[in-house]
Amino acid sequence: MSFTSFKQTLKRCSDFPNPSPSQPSILNEDLQSPQLPRKPPKSSLSQQLQRLQDPESLSPPKQIQEKIVKENTQRDGDDDDEESGIGISREPVSTHFQFDPTGPFEPIVLSSPHESPVVQVPAAINCRLLEHQREGVRFLYGLYKKNHGGILGDDMGLGKTIQTIAFLAAVVGDVAENGDSKMLKRDFVGQKNPVLIICPTSIIQNWENEFSKWAKFNVSVYQGANSDLIIEKLESHGIDVVITSFDTFRIHGEILSEVDWHIVVVDEAHKLKNDKSKLYSACLGIKTRNRYGLTGTVMQNKIMELFNLFDWVAPGSLGTREHFRDFYDEPLKLGQRSSAPERFIQVADERKQHLASVLRRYLLRRTKEETIGHLMMGKEDNVVFCAMSDLQRRAYRRMLQLPDIQCLVNKDLPCSCGSPLKQVECCNRIVPNGIIWSYLHRENPDGCDSCPFCLVLPCLVKLQQLSNHLELIKPNPKDDIEKQKKDAELASAVFGTDIQLVGGNTQSESFMNLSDVEHCGKMRALEKLMSSWVLHGDKILLFSYSVRMLDILEKFLIRKGYCFSRLDGSTPTSSRQPLVDDFNSSPSKQVFLISTRAGGLGLNLVSANRVVIFDPNWNPAQDLQAQDRSFRYGQKRHVVVFRLLAAGSLEELVYSRQVYKQQLSNIAVSGKMEKRYFEGVQDCKEFQGELFGISNLFRDLSDKLFTSEIIELNGQQDQNQGNRNNQTADKVGKCSPSKQENETSSAEFEGCRYDNMDVAVSNKTMLEALGIVYTHRNEDVVNYRPEVQAKKDMTVAEPDSTQHQRVTASVKRHGDSSSDLSDRKLSLSKKKSQYSRLAQFMGMTDIKFSKWLLSASNSEREKVLLDYKKQ
Repeated sequence: MSFTSFKQTLKRCSDFPNPSPSQPSILNEDLQSPQLPRKPPKSSLSQQLQRLQDPESLSPPKQIQEKIVKENTQRDGDDDDEESGIGISREPVSTHFQFDPTGPFEPIVLSSPHESPVVQVPAAINCRLLEHQREGVRFLYGLYKKNHGGILGDDMGLGKTIQTIAFLAAVVGDVAENGDSKMLKRDFVGQKNPVLIICPTSIIQNWENEFSKWAKFNVSVYQGANSDLIIEKLESHGIDVVITSFDTFRIHGEILSEVDWHIVVVDEAHKLKNDKSKLYSACLGIKTRNRYGLTGTVMQNKIMELFNLFDWVAPGSLGTREHFRDFYDEPLKLGQRSSAPERFIQVADERKQHLASVLRRYLLRRTKEETIGHLMMGKEDNVVFCAMSDLQRRAYRRMLQLPDIQCLVNKDLPCSCGSPLKQVECCNRIVPNGIIWSYLHRENPDGCDSCPFCLVLPCLVKLQQLSNHLELIKPNPKDDIEKQKKDAELASAVFGTDIQLVGGNTQSESFMNLSDVEHCGKMRALEKLMSSWVLHGDKILLFSYSVRMLDILEKFLIRKGYCFSRLDGSTPTSSRQPLVDDFNSSPSKQVFLISTRAGGLGLNLVSANRVVIFDPNWNPAQDLQAQDRSFRYGQKRHVVVFRLLAAGSLEELVYSRQVYKQQLSNIAVSGKMEKRYFEGVQDCKEFQGELFGISNLFRDLSDKLFTSEIIELNGQQDQNQGNRNNQTADKVGKCSPSKQENETSSAEFEGCRYDNMDVAVSNKTMLEALGIVYTHRNEDVVNYRPEVQAKKDMTVAEPDSTQHQRVTASVKRHGDSSSDLSDRKLSLSKKKSQYSRLAQFMGMTDIKFSKWLLSASNSEREKVLLDYKKQ
C-alpha cells in the first residue's frame, strides 16, 4: 500500500460523502467525478448498490464502471510494486477481528419512539456491525433498561467485545445525532459514573485497541504502579472506562468495590464458575445494578456453575442455591443416565425446558453456524484414537501396578489384617513403599489428613504423560534434586526391563532419539497425517499442554524439514502478535506449535485449516477454544480438527467425560435433546457407572474399546437398527412372493452386504496403516439432533402399521387377493412367536421377559439380541 493510500484509510467514515437512497444523484455525481476522495475497497461499489432500494436505476454507465475498475487495478498494481518490487498482488490475511462496512451510515435507535433522551448507537459504529451484532446490542440495552444484568454467550469470534463497546457508546458515551448536530452527553444517574471491565491479563491490550478503534472513551488500565493515580482520576470523574485483570481485581477488589460503577463487564465470565474462589467473592462486592458477562462457554463442567454465574449477573434470577440444586441440577443429571426410568426422563425433559426458558431472559447464546456460517466453509471435529506402541502399553500397565495406584484401586476392599474396616481406613491408609507417596510425605512419615487420596492427582498426571510420550515421565533437570531422584526411581520402575530401549531413566537430549516416532503411538499417526497435509498445501496448528512435549514435537518437525513457528508461555507478549502475523502471511510457514494455555485467548490464526490437539483436557471448553484459533471470521478454507487420544489409556476416560459435560451443557443451557450414553452421574456415589470414581480412573483399558463400546454401540446401534428396518421394509415392498424373485432379492442383498464389507475392510486397513484404532466425529456424538430422534421414533412405531401397509401394498401390486386383516394377524402372530422364542432364550416367561425389558438398558438389550442372532 502506498503512503497516500495509507493516509486515506486513516480518515473517519464521516469525512467522506455518504450515499443514501434519498440522494441517488449525489452517488452518480461522485462516481462520475474524475478524482475520487479516497481509493474505495474492491467491493465497495457492489456493496453500496446492494444496500439501495433500486440498484439498477443507480448503476453508473458501463464506461464509468470500466474506468473505475481499470483505475483500481492500476493502483493495486502500483501499490504492490512499491511494497514488494514485483507486479504480483497478494491479499494479506487479517489477524484482527474487523468487518468491512456492511450497514448504512445511520445510528441504531435503541430507545422507545417517545423516550427522551434518545439512546442510539453512533452511525460510525453501526455501519461496521453485522446484523447479529446489532441484535446483541439490543439485547444488552433491553437488560440495561430493566436494570437487569445478563450474559452475552456468543461463540468465540463473533465480536462480543465490539457489541459491548457499541452498547457502552449508546448508554454512557458521546453520541452524535444525525448530520453535524451537537454531541450529547449520556447521563442517566445524575453524574457520569465510570464503567469497569474485568478480563484476563492477556487481552487487556486487545480491549484498549478495540476502544480506540470503535469509540471515544477515556480508557485507563488499573494495574501495577499507576493504581493510586487511577483512583484519584476516578474520584475527579476523569475516566470513562477502567480495565483491570482478574488477578489485580482479586487482590485489590476491596479498593475498586468502593467505587459506584455504572456498568461492570466481566470478559471470560466463566471464571466466576466457582463460588468458593476469592475472585467470585471479590466480584460479589461490586456496587452496581448492571452486571454483564461475556463468555462463549456458559457452562463448562457442572450445572451448578450456571447458578454461580447467573446469581452474580442477576441475583435471585434462578432462586436459591438449594432450590436450583433440587429443582434443576439433580433431575437433569439423573434423567441423563442411560438406564434412567421413564418417569425420570420425563421430569428431566420438563425441567430442562423450563430452565432454558428462564435463562433466555438473561442469556443470548448464538453459534457461528447460526450467524456467520454462510461466510465460512465449515469445521469438522474428528476424534482419533491412536494405538499406543508396544513399549508404551507395557509401561502403562507397569504404572498401574505400582503400590501407589494399587492402594487407590483397592481402597474399598476388606483389609487383609482381618479387621472389619476397609483397606483405606486401616492398614493401607499410608503407602510407605510407594514412590510417589514417599516423596509427597517426606517430612511427614505418618501421612496427611487426606491420605491416600492425595495420590490421585500426581498419579493421573503420570498416566497422562505415559499416554503422550515416554520421555515426559523422566526427571526434569529444572526441578530440585530430590524430585529428580524420585522421578528417576519412578521411571526405572515403570520402564522395567525396557529401560535400555528408552535411553535410561534420565531425560534425553539426543535429537535423534527425541525426534523418533517409534515408541510414541500419537507421533506415528501424526507423522503420516502431516505428510499428506503438507503435500496438499495445508497449514497446521499443533497444540499441546506440555512445554516438554512441544520441545519433542519441535525436534520432530526439524527432522522432517517442516518450516514452523512456536508460541508458549515463555514467549514475550510483545512478540506474540508478530509471530501470528508472520504465520498468517508467510506461505512458507507450514506448522504453528502452540501451548494450549498460552494460546487460549487473543490469537487469530485463520490461515491454518488443520488443527491438531495432541493431548485432551478434562475441561472440554479448553479444546474448543484451541479449535477456534483457526475457525473464525476470515477463514477461507474448510477447517478439519484432529483430537489425538491414546487408545486404551486414561485419555479415553477424559474424552468420555468431555462428551458428558458437553451434553449436560447443551441440555441445561439450550434445552436440547441429547442421547443418553453413560450410566454414571456426576457427584453421585450411588451411580458412578463407567465414568466417575477412583476405580474408573485407574482402570486398565488397554485390552478394551472403551469409548467405542459406550458411544458407538449404545449410541448408534439403535439408529442403525432403524435404518436397517427401513431398508428391509423397502426390500419387502419391492420383492415378489415367488421363490425366484426371493432368491434374486437375496442375491442382491448378499452382494450389497459384501460390497459394504469390502469398504469396511478397506477403511479398517487404511486406519491400521496410520496407527489408528478407530475414529469418529465429535459433533455426531455430542449433538444428538432432535430430527434424528423423531425419525427413530417413527421407525419404532412402524412395525404393526406402516411396515404392514408396505407389505400389503406390495402384495396387492403382485395380484394377491389376501385381505388386510388376515395379513395383519399373520404379522402379529409371527412377532409373538419371535418374542416367545427370545423369552425362552433368556430362560423367562413372556410376562417376566416383558418386565425385564422395561428395566434393561439399551446396551443390555442389544447384547441379548446379538447373542440370540449368533445362536
